Amino acid sequence: METDPNRAPDCDPTQCVLPDCYCSADGTRIPGNIDPQQVPQMITITFNGAVNVDNIDLYEEIFNGQRQNPNGCQIRGTFFVSHKYTNYSAVQDLHRRGHEIAVFSLTHKEDPQYWSQGTYDDWLAEMAGARLIIERFANITDGSIIGVRAPYLRVGGNKQFEMMADQFFVYDASITASLGRVPIWPYTLYFRMPHKCNGNGGNCPSRSHPVWEMVMNELDRRDDPTFDESLPGCHMVDSCSNIQTGEQFARLLRHNFNRHFNSNRAPLGLHFHASWLKSKKEYKDELIKFIEEMIARSDVYFVTMVQVKDRACIFCREREKTVLRKYLKIDKYKFKNNFVGL
Repeated sequence: METDPNRAPDCDPTQCVLPDCYCSADGTRIPGNIDPQQVPQMITITFNGAVNVDNIDLYEEIFNGQRQNPNGCQIRGTFFVSHKYTNYSAVQDLHRRGHEIAVFSLTHKEDPQYWSQGTYDDWLAEMAGARLIIERFANITDGSIIGVRAPYLRVGGNKQFEMMADQFFVYDASITASLGRVPIWPYTLYFRMPHKCNGNGGNCPSRSHPVWEMVMNELDRRDDPTFDESLPGCHMVDSCSNIQTGEQFARLLRHNFNRHFNSNRAPLGLHFHASWLKSKKEYKDELIKFIEEMIARSDVYFVTMVQVKDRACIFCREREKTVLRKYLKIDKYKFKNNFVGL
């Protein structure tokens, strides 16, 4: 990235303006410079892989239609779907119920270099091809499949993102950010990434691309953050190898929620393979308990990836409204009570 003579420029907030562009010097700034106390905490639950009889029951139990965000809308998740073994009728039903469907590749080849060093045509066949199949066999005709996640989180560098821009994919959700004191907000890739290229392969895009990065903030997996020595973070919940019991999982969820909520309220990503949640009943039970605890609050929302992106754009418009209302001496606008449409 550093040696590319055509690399993207450093963030310029005067040129990078929502809704089409967003950046900040270190990635931690809230879009619109909203006061954190006025920003609802968004949580994304995502699943990678095939949707079929092995996990449909899990999804139905988590997203049972009865659990609602504070605005009365059902909680929703994002499913990065791979082709092999997928039941497309089940994908169609998830979409019908308001969940987001995104692509996770056609072949899911096991060779890591295939993804890290893939050509433009490789990425085109894998991601655009997977989208065509999902649209046809799951009968999703509304153009809503706009997200990509690379298998094994093996980002494909500039070739992947060139393909995404040409094929009108709006966001990628494969790049991880190392565990830090303050988590990072999603950003666009018109300008340089606000953090080091972390994770598998190290082949992050170096050039400018009209694509959002829904960055995966690593989770703090320490059992007792007040006592334990520092440990590397984990990007997928099931990659937190020290989590062996339901109690440990419960502590992981609440500690990381507090990390985000008590700092800049960047979206908290809980990324899973369904098989991990099904490996022990206590994992599923603790996740459901956490969800129900969160939705009892008035300032936490479980949303899809694309809703996070859309909310970031709205934050900027709400900031403009607040400034205008202050200028006109209108009562302070309470953004967190106007989180409509999620």
